[in-house]
Amino acid sequence: MSEDFVRIFDTTLRDGEQCPGAAMSEDEKLEIAHHLAKMKVDIIEAGFPVSSPVQFKAVERIAREVDGPVICGLARALKLDIESAAKAIKPAKKQRIHTFLASSPIHMKHKLGKTPSEVLVMAREAVKMAKDFVDDVEFSPEDGTRSDWNFLREICEAVIEAGATTINVPDTVGYTTPEQYGELFHFLISNVRGADKIIFSAHCHNDLGLATANSLSAIKNGVRQVECTINGIGERAGNTAMEEVVMALRTRKNFYEITTNIDTTLISKGSYLVKNITGMTVQPNKAIVGANAFAHESGIHQDGVIKNRETYEIMTPESIGLESNRMVLGRHSGRAGFKDRIIRLGFQPKTDEIELAYNKFLEIADKKKEIFDEDLIALFTEQHRKTGVSRYSLEYFQVTNGSKTVPTATVKIKVDDVIIEESSTGDGPVDATFKAIEKAVKLEPELSKLMISPVTEGKDALAESSVTLNFQGKRVVGKGSSTDIIEASALSFIDALNRL
Repeated sequence: MSEDFVRIFDTTLRDGEQCPGAAMSEDEKLEIAHHLAKMKVDIIEAGFPVSSPVQFKAVERIAREVDGPVICGLARALKLDIESAAKAIKPAKKQRIHTFLASSPIHMKHKLGKTPSEVLVMAREAVKMAKDFVDDVEFSPEDGTRSDWNFLREICEAVIEAGATTINVPDTVGYTTPEQYGELFHFLISNVRGADKIIFSAHCHNDLGLATANSLSAIKNGVRQVECTINGIGERAGNTAMEEVVMALRTRKNFYEITTNIDTTLISKGSYLVKNITGMTVQPNKAIVGANAFAHESGIHQDGVIKNRETYEIMTPESIGLESNRMVLGRHSGRAGFKDRIIRLGFQPKTDEIELAYNKFLEIADKKKEIFDEDLIALFTEQHRKTGVSRYSLEYFQVTNGSKTVPTATVKIKVDDVIIEESSTGDGPVDATFKAIEKAVKLEPELSKLMISPVTEGKDALAESSVTLNFQGKRVVGKGSSTDIIEASALSFIDALNRL
C-alpha cells in the first residue's frame, strides 16, 4: 500500500462509549475529539449516527468542528444507517463510512438468519451504497476471528471489488490469540485478490487480556491500522488500549520496525480527560497510564533507577507527557510559574480559566505539602469545565458524624442568586450531604453511581469524586475534587445537578 506506518483508528467515542456507564454528552465527545486531533490520531470513529438523535448531532458537530483526522461514522449494512452516517459526517474535510456485517456461522445463523451467499451479497451492496457518498469506505466482517477463513477471503474480495478501501477483521468477542490472529492476517494478505490495494485493520476486545498482544501480532503480520480506545475502555473487558499499542511500537521500534503518527506526550492528558469525563477510574497498575506505571517502591529498584533510569524504566514519564512525579510549585508560586506548568502539561488556557484555576491552586497549596502534576491536571480540567454559567453552587457545608451519632449535614446552596440553607440526616456523611443538597434545590434524582478516588498519594491527597445521576429519563455525570472527600462528593453532586 502507500506510506508504511500504522494508522491509529480511535473508537473511544463509539465503541468506548458503549461501555456500561461511559455515555458522554455532545460537548464531552467534542472535547475528547479535539484532544484526539491534537494527538494526531489518523481516524476518529465519532459515533453511530443512526442510533439516536444525540449520537447523530454529536458526530455532525465533530465533523464540522474538528480538523485533521478522518471523521468516521459507523453504519450497519442497511440503507438507513449508511444514509444517516453519510449525512452526519458530511461537514468533515476527510470522511469515512464504516459499515459492518456478521460473518461467523453462529452470527449468520442465530443473529442474521442469513446464508453465507446472502451475507456476501449484502456486504457487497452495503459497500457500493457507501461508496456513492464517500471515497473512503471501511468494511468489517463482524466476529471475524470465529469465521471460516475461506469465507472471509471471499467476502474480502467482494467488498474490495465494490470499492472498500479498508478491511477490518474484528475479534468481536475477544476469543483469538496472538498466534491465530497473526496467521489469519498472513492468510488474508497472501490470498485475497486486491489485498495490495487496501489497508487491513485489527480491532480487538480484551476478554482474555490479549487485546494489545493480538493487535501487535496483527501489525507484525502486515496490518497497517489498529482500532483502539484511550484507557482501553469499551464493551465488557474493553478494547485495545491505544496508549499500549503506540508505546509498544515506540519502545520496541527495533523489533516492529514501524511506528505511528501519535504525539505520545499528549497520552497522559488524554487518559485523564477520558477518565474524568466517563467517571471510569484507571487501575493503578494499568500499563502506561496507571498511577504506578512509573513508581518504584522496592529498594533494589529505587537504587537501580537512581544510578541509571534504564535499569528499571523502559520508558520515561516525559514520553507520555508527565514532566516528573514531583513538581516545585507551592503556595509562594506566582501566576507565571503556574501558567507555564499548565501549558507544559498540554493545556491551552484562557485568561479567565487560568485565574479561576490559580485561585483554587492557592487554596490547595495551603492544605498540601506536595503538589503533583496529576493534581494540576485534575484541578485545571475541573476549572476548565466550569467556566460556563451554573445554576447551583456550594457556598458552605458542615457535617457531624461519629460512631454513635446520626450523620447530619448542613449546606448553603446558591440557587441562581438566592442562598438557601438546608439540613438533613443520612446513612453516612456523604448521604446526609446529598439529601441536604436535594432539599435545597428541590430535586430528588436517582443516584446510580458514586466513585471516589485519590488523584495522588498521601493523607493530604486531592480526592476526585464522580457522581452519576438519573432524572426524568436523563443521565448525567458530575465531577468534583478537593482535599476533603465530603466536599469533593458535594461538588460532584452539584456539578451533576447543573448538567441536568
